[in-house]
Amino acid sequence: MKVLVTGAAGFIGSHVASQLLARGEQVVGLDNLNDYYDPQLKLDRLKRFEAEAGFTFVKLDLADRAGMEKLFAEQKFDKVVHLAAQAGVRYSLKNPHAYIDSNLVGFTHILEGCRHQRVQHLVYASSSSVYGGNTRMPFSEHDPVDHPVSLYAATKKANELMAHTYSHLYGLPTTGLRFFTVYGPWGRPDMALFLFTQAILEGRPIDVFNHGNMQRDFTYIDDIIEGVIRVLDKPATPNPDFEPLQPDPGTSHAPYRVFNIGNHNPVPLMDFIAALEKALGMTARKNFLPLQDGDVPATYADVDALKDWVGFQPGTPIEIGVGRFIEWYRSYYVE
Repeated sequence: MKVLVTGAAGFIGSHVASQLLARGEQVVGLDNLNDYYDPQLKLDRLKRFEAEAGFTFVKLDLADRAGMEKLFAEQKFDKVVHLAAQAGVRYSLKNPHAYIDSNLVGFTHILEGCRHQRVQHLVYASSSSVYGGNTRMPFSEHDPVDHPVSLYAATKKANELMAHTYSHLYGLPTTGLRFFTVYGPWGRPDMALFLFTQAILEGRPIDVFNHGNMQRDFTYIDDIIEGVIRVLDKPATPNPDFEPLQPDPGTSHAPYRVFNIGNHNPVPLMDFIAALEKALGMTARKNFLPLQDGDVPATYADVDALKDWVGFQPGTPIEIGVGRFIEWYRSYYVE
């Protein structure tokens, strides 16, 4: 099977590519290697598997329409795992156009490539941020998500709507995965765990937003990858019980599905920091601040649909996941 993995130099994408290669798939990895964060980290992720015979790397921007059309026409992918995107909630307040170019224009090019080359299944990254103003916990795919609180979230919701249209019009099987606060080795430097670790080791205070009154459904990277691979192997199908008078947002009459991938165990931010302090053997100095614009106080994933669909749900405790991250961080940056 030949699989396109976009964002292959990214945190989740590099892990997905590595896992697909390990089981013998042909992988074409796409990334534009932009400088949203240190490109060297992206290059080092690629080094882990770029020498493998089944891997081909393509440096290309999703917004390059001609380049994307050529890539799909030449490679004839069987399946696509679309993980490339402009990430980050706060950055969308500063540079909204980056989100339009990558997350909307770029996603259109992915959908068009899949449509014209008759790709068997498109799996794409959505986000827990789509739940926005929802307060009913746990967050369920069966609830409407019509009140995003950041442009990033709005683009991810738009991706789900765009995918549904292509599933309906062209019979393209699409599955959106709403990731919940992914962390682990080779993670993104703009995420809290990375920022906290760096600050503590350097003796600087950490910024703790909403005065510490936050909860996150922290999900370890290995669990995310297991979910992605299992979903990729089971293309979306129409829901035979779909009722247009009471439409289920997570399914459709078309071959379209949306799933949460989260740990189903929201952890108070202060407990997460405590696990990090224990793993480092150091105490953090804390700078308590108000809630940031575009952020939400809590996330909590209902994963029943994922469990029913592929027989899996994440479950790595934060103590184990944070410990593994610190082992990697020390080996990569300190040793």
